[in-house]
Amino acid sequence: MSDDLQPETLAIRTGIHRSQFNEHSEAVYLTSSFVFDSAAQAAARFIGDEPGNIYSRFTNPTVTAFEERLAQLEGAEACVATSSGMSAILACIMGLLSAGDHIVASRSIFGATVNLFNNILNKFNIKTTFVSATDIKSWEAAIQPNTKLFFLETPSNPLTELSNIIELSKISKSNKIWLVVDNCFCTPILQKPLELGADIVIHSATKYLDGQGRVLGGAVLGNRDLLMDGGIFGFLRTAGPTLSAFNAWVILKGLETLKIRMEAHSAHALQIAQWLESQPNVARVFYPGLVSHPQHELAKQQQKSGGGIVTFEVKGGKEAAWRVIDSTHLISITANLGDVKSTLTHPATTTHARISQEARDVAGISDGLLRIAVGLEAVADLQNDLARGLS
Repeated sequence: MSDDLQPETLAIRTGIHRSQFNEHSEAVYLTSSFVFDSAAQAAARFIGDEPGNIYSRFTNPTVTAFEERLAQLEGAEACVATSSGMSAILACIMGLLSAGDHIVASRSIFGATVNLFNNILNKFNIKTTFVSATDIKSWEAAIQPNTKLFFLETPSNPLTELSNIIELSKISKSNKIWLVVDNCFCTPILQKPLELGADIVIHSATKYLDGQGRVLGGAVLGNRDLLMDGGIFGFLRTAGPTLSAFNAWVILKGLETLKIRMEAHSAHALQIAQWLESQPNVARVFYPGLVSHPQHELAKQQQKSGGGIVTFEVKGGKEAAWRVIDSTHLISITANLGDVKSTLTHPATTTHARISQEARDVAGISDGLLRIAVGLEAVADLQNDLARGLS
């Protein structure tokens, strides 16, 4: 297929491998294993001398179709699909790092990722130093002789802080450190971390890639040697945090509308963010598309638009924040995001509840903070739903 196709075409036309029935829509292969023509072929496939499917824990045609399509969208040589976004992060770390290695991570990341680094990887003597997402010098200062990996989200969850990928890439490459970027909030439609210098991109495919809150999925993308020979695929093959064929098929269908959805999410989110800034009971709004955002100029450089996540702090702390949530009739009260349905959550008591109060304070996650993942409903209806609790 041509290398110069636009994203919306790649999201529809790549990764299609038709069966003998010549189906138009991609088939879903719900089988655990695959048969071989001979003992010699089985042996060749198991040792990697011949490509082909073996066992759906690590080779499945539907999963391969998803991996190829997402790799095309991200501009990556290879993709390893996993069962969830968190398993993608785990596979990346366990595939590349060893006991005694060190990570430098942004402190502005998803609460479960903080817990993975602090409570699980730490038990295997993989230590993490958390630094400011926006202070480039703090990343360089945190480097140790055993530092192997930088990890960040940009925009971050939930405050939409941006990290300068190009500048961090310069530091990581000069110190032979892998730069890993979680691109969940932007997707490859709005941001291409590999083009900006990242070595690896992480996705929770559960979010915008699926787009309708249907299934779980994750992905690790980057250079073929790093993913396939560097240990990440090997970890998946052995440990088995595998993306199911059915989930891969659902997300494949989601990718077909990714571009038009991300453009609509962004347009709606900007309107909601601008409206929230005008509300007297809102203390502050965090959205990269607003001129008031601290990294607005950086957002214009490395993102195509602001994305669909708006975070805002209401006056009155937790009581006022919960009142806004409980007053909604339309917006879904759930911690998930990336859905066509708008969702609203209180990060301090949900997504970041398992990290310490001190860590939340340092990360700027106050008791009055709310995160809305703006969906595709009419903006006026969303504004009316929020206004009820803000009045």
